[in-house]
Amino acid sequence: MGTIPSWTSQDSLAPSLQEVLIGAGRKSSFSGNARAPCPKPAPAKGWQGEENTPGTQEFLGGSCWLLVPSHAPIRDWECCWLGQLQLCTMDWQPDEQGLQQVLQLLKDSQSPNTATQRVVQDKLKQLNQFPDFNNYLIFVLTRLKSEDEPTRSLSGLILKNNVKAHYQSFPQPVAEFIKQECLNNIGDASSLIRATIGILITTIASKGELQMWPELLPQLCNLLNSEDYNTCEGAFGALQKICEDSSELLDSDALNRPLNIMIPKFLQFFKHCSPKIRSHAIACVNQFIMDRAQALMDNIDTFIEHLFALAVDEDPEVRKNVCRALVMLLEVRIDRLIPHMHSIIQYMLQRTQDNDENVALEACEFWLTLAEQPICKEVLSSHLVQLIPILVNGMKYSEIDIILLKGDVEEDEAIPDSEQDIKPRFHKSRTVTLQHEEDRTQDDEDGEDEDDDDDTLSDWNLRKCSAAALDVLANVFRDELLPHLLPLLKGLLFHPEWVIKESGILVLGAIAEGKCPAVPSFFNPESRTLTVPLGHRRSAFATLEEEACTELVPYLSFILDTLVFAFGKYQHKNLLILYDAIGTLADSVGHHLNQPEYIQKLMPPLIQKWNELKDEDKDLFPLLECLSSVATALQSGFLPYCEPVYQRCVTLVQKTLAQAMMYNQQPDQYEAPDKDFMIVALDLLSGLAEGLGCHVEQLVARSNIMTLLFQCMQDTMPEVRQSSFALLGDLTKACFMHVKPCIAEFMPILGTNLNPEFISVCNNATWAIGEICMQMGAEMQPYVQMVLNNLVEIINRPNTPKTLLENTAITIGRLGYVCPQEVAPMLQQFIRPWCTSLRNIRDNEEKDSAFRGICMMIGVNPGGVVQDFIFFCDAVASWVSPKDDLRDMFYKILHGFKDQVGEENWQQFSEQFPPLLKERLAVFYGV
Repeated sequence: MGTIPSWTSQDSLAPSLQEVLIGAGRKSSFSGNARAPCPKPAPAKGWQGEENTPGTQEFLGGSCWLLVPSHAPIRDWECCWLGQLQLCTMDWQPDEQGLQQVLQLLKDSQSPNTATQRVVQDKLKQLNQFPDFNNYLIFVLTRLKSEDEPTRSLSGLILKNNVKAHYQSFPQPVAEFIKQECLNNIGDASSLIRATIGILITTIASKGELQMWPELLPQLCNLLNSEDYNTCEGAFGALQKICEDSSELLDSDALNRPLNIMIPKFLQFFKHCSPKIRSHAIACVNQFIMDRAQALMDNIDTFIEHLFALAVDEDPEVRKNVCRALVMLLEVRIDRLIPHMHSIIQYMLQRTQDNDENVALEACEFWLTLAEQPICKEVLSSHLVQLIPILVNGMKYSEIDIILLKGDVEEDEAIPDSEQDIKPRFHKSRTVTLQHEEDRTQDDEDGEDEDDDDDTLSDWNLRKCSAAALDVLANVFRDELLPHLLPLLKGLLFHPEWVIKESGILVLGAIAEGKCPAVPSFFNPESRTLTVPLGHRRSAFATLEEEACTELVPYLSFILDTLVFAFGKYQHKNLLILYDAIGTLADSVGHHLNQPEYIQKLMPPLIQKWNELKDEDKDLFPLLECLSSVATALQSGFLPYCEPVYQRCVTLVQKTLAQAMMYNQQPDQYEAPDKDFMIVALDLLSGLAEGLGCHVEQLVARSNIMTLLFQCMQDTMPEVRQSSFALLGDLTKACFMHVKPCIAEFMPILGTNLNPEFISVCNNATWAIGEICMQMGAEMQPYVQMVLNNLVEIINRPNTPKTLLENTAITIGRLGYVCPQEVAPMLQQFIRPWCTSLRNIRDNEEKDSAFRGICMMIGVNPGGVVQDFIFFCDAVASWVSPKDDLRDMFYKILHGFKDQVGEENWQQFSEQFPPLLKERLAVFYGV
C-alpha cells in the first residue's frame, strides 16, 4: 500500500483525509459489527488495500475494513459512510497517522499568521464533512492528556462549534461517543479542560438534548458527591452552565421538574470546604431567583440562612454571588428580607467598599434596586450618612480607568487628536414634541443616554453604578440628601487633583439628573471653575444644564467665558463635547441668550469653526446641531450670521441630493452619499426658521429650498423625511406664503407618511399637517379625507408612543377647527383617546386651537361625545387658565349637556367623577 501523505499547512486536504479518516484500506479500530454492509464499489484504478483485493471489502473479526479510492471525491463514497455504516463507537480508537495530522491542524490553528489561519479554516470546512472528525476532536480533548492544554481545549471548542451548527446531523454512534466521553472526563485534572467539557455538555443540552439525554442531570448530580475535587468541581461547572442556559426547562414538567432534587442538593454545598464549589453552588441557585422557581421558593428560608452564613466568606467570588443573590431577592422576595433589612444594609455598605471591584459592583446594584422599592425611604434614611460618602467615593476613576483613558487628562491642547480617538457620530433627526405639566420635555423616545467620556472603559463599572445609584436616590430623597452632599461636593469641586474634581462634577450631574434641589446652590460667581474639566465628562455638565434650565440665566456670563476659553484648549474629541454643551445651554436658557454681550462672546468662535470646516467634513454634524439650538435661542439675535449659514445648509442639501441621484443612476461609478450631511442641514434650517420667524422669509425667497424640500420629503431614508417634515412645519409657521403654492403637491406625501411603522417620521408629518391647517383655514377642506382616516387609526392604535398620540390629537383638533363639518361625523371614533391624550399637555397655543376644534365639532355632532362625555369633562378640567372665549365654549357645552339630561341625571352622572374633577368643574364652570 502507498504511504499516506503527511499534512502540512500548505498540503491539499481531500486525498489524505479520505485515507486517514476512513482508513485508506487499513483496519479501523471501531469495535462492533456493521449492521449493514456497504455497497460494493465498482472496480476502479487506484483502489489500495493491504490485505484486500482491489474493489472488494470485507468484515473480519468484528473490525470494519472500508476501502475507498484514495483520491476520489467525497461524494463517491459519502453515502456509504454516512448512510449505512452503523457502528458502536464506545471503544473507538483513532488511526494514529490521522490523529497526528489532526493535532498538526490544531497547532496550525493557533498560529497568528493570517494566511495559515485561512488554510486552517478551509481544512476545517472539509473535515466537517466527515462525521468521524468529531470523534477525533473529542478524543484529543478527553484522552490525549500528554498534549498541551490549549491544544486540547481548542479541539473541544471546535467540536462545540460543530455541535452548535450540525449536531442534528451527527450519526447516533458519534453523538453517543461524544456524550459518554464528556461525562467520563468531566473531572479532568486541568481546570481549562473541565471548563471546556462543561461548555460542550451545555451546548449539546441546548440543542434539545436535555430531554434526549436523561442520564445527564442524574449523573452530574451524583458526581457532585465525589471525593475527588476535580470531579466535583467539573460537574458543578457543567451544572452551572446548564442552569444559566436552561433555567425555565429545568423548572418544567417536560423534565419532571428536576429542580425539586437539584435545589436542595445545591444548598448542601454552600458549606463545602472549597470556595470554588461554594461559589458554583450559589451561582446555580441564583439562576432561579428571578423566575421564582417553585423548588427555590419552597426552600427560600434555608437559602437565605445559608447566604447569611457566607456573608463574610474570604473568597471574593463567593461574596460576589452572595451580593447578587441578595439584590435579586430584594426584587422578588423582599418580604423575607425585611426582618433582616438593617443588617443587610450594613453588610452591603461594607461590600460596596470591598477591595475586589467585582464584589463592590454587585453590592452597589443593591442601592439601585432598593431605590425602586416602596420601603426605600423608611429603611435607608438613617443610613444615608454612611451611604452617600461611599457612593461618592466610588465615582472616582479607578487606577485602571486612568490607564485606559490613555493620557486624555494630560495637558494636550497642542496635540491634535488622532482619528481613532473619535468614535463614529450619528446624528439624531429632529422630532417635534409638546410640553407637559409634570415634566419639562418628553423622555427621549429612543431611551438613549450617551456617555461619551467612558467609551474606552468597560460598559458598566463601579463608577457608573455609583453615579446611577446616587441619581435614583436623589429622586427618592431629594432635599434630604443636602446635609450629606453639600460638604462633600464643596471639597470635591475645588480639589486640586483633577480626578477628585472630576468625580465632583459627576456627582453634580447625577444629582441634577435626580432633580435634587442642591443643584442651583452651586451657581455663584465662584462656580465658573465647575465647567473647566468639561472634557472629562460630557453628561454631567449637559445634564446639569438641562435640569437647572433658566436658573442658569444669572450666571450665563461666567459659563460662556469658560466655554469660549475651552475653544482655545480643546482638540477634536473634546470639541464635539463642547458643541454639545453649548447647544444644550442654548436649549435650556432659550431667548435669555439673546443679549448683545452673550452673542459677542459666543458667536465669533462658533463662526470661526464654521468657516474652517469644509462641506465634506463630518465635524460639521455636531457644529450644525449646536448652531441649530443657538439660532433657535438667539432668535433675531442670529440675524447678522444667518445668511451664510442658511446658504451653506441649502448647498449641503443640494449636493447630497445630486450625489444620491448620480449614485442611483450609476451605482458602479459613484459612491452613495452620506445623507447625514443633508439631515443636519435640514435641522439647522428648521432651527433658523423657528428662531428667525418671519425674518427667514427673504432667505427662502432667494433660494430653491421648496424644490429641494419636495425631493427630501420623498427620500427613501426615514431620517431624511423626518427632518424634512420638521422643516416644512417650521416654514409653514414662519413664511407660509412660500409653502402655500406647494400644498397640492405636499399633502399627498404627508398623507402617505402617516404610517406609525416609522414613529418619528409619522410624528413630524402629523405635526406639519396641523401647522398647515392653521394657515390654510377653510381651504384645507379638499385635503381632509386624504389624512383624517389615518389620523383616527393612529390615535386608536394600541401602544402608540405618547408624543405621537399628542401630536395626532392636536392635528385632529385643528382639522376640526378649520373644517368642522368634514371631521365632526367621525367624532365618536376618536373622542375618548383624544381627550386622554391631551389631558396632561400644558396650556399653550397648540392645545388652545385643538380644543377649539373639538368644541366646534361637538357643536356640529353633539351625539358623538355623549358616550364619552366624562372624558371630555376630564380634559376640560386639565386647563389651568383657558382664554375667556374658550372658557365660554366649555361652559356652554357643559351646561348644555346638563340642561339636556336634567338635574337628577346630571347628579347621577357627576357622582362618577373623581373628587378633584368634581371640584374643578364646580369651581370653574358651576356644574
